[in-house]
Amino acid sequence: MTARTARRSAGLLLFRHTDQGLQVLLGHMGGPLWARKDAGAWTVPKGEYDPAEPAWEAARREFREELGVAPPDGEAVPLGEVVQRNGKIVTVWAVEADFDPETIEPGTFTMEWPPRSGRLREFPELDRVAWFTPDRARAVIITAQTAFLDRLAEHSA
Repeated sequence: MTARTARRSAGLLLFRHTDQGLQVLLGHMGGPLWARKDAGAWTVPKGEYDPAEPAWEAARREFREELGVAPPDGEAVPLGEVVQRNGKIVTVWAVEADFDPETIEPGTFTMEWPPRSGRLREFPELDRVAWFTPDRARAVIITAQTAFLDRLAEHSA
């Protein structure tokens, strides 16, 4: 898959400073394929976009779609791109904001479940959202996205 035909996603990595130090907000991928998984099942809230749409606008739109709340205002720190194992190119910005994970109203997607059953079911895009220390985030985030944690740490240092 070439970069020209690669799927692209954009997202926002919220971060905050607490008494326990730096924390980042991640979402657990929804649906039956991820239900019993923890390591590698958490992600920056993000989503795919058409190359004609500016990535920054897509990141803000996808935040709203994934979490059901408006993206926070604040300085956007560009964290660049990573290429995930599936070839998807992910672009992320960090924004400092406090956020109550209990306020999410996740968007949904539809898939056939169980497989080959002919039944379509609806599942949340993200089934839960939580704050993590950078060390804990490393243990659960999609491997390629650990680069965003490193880049945020450099910015926050």
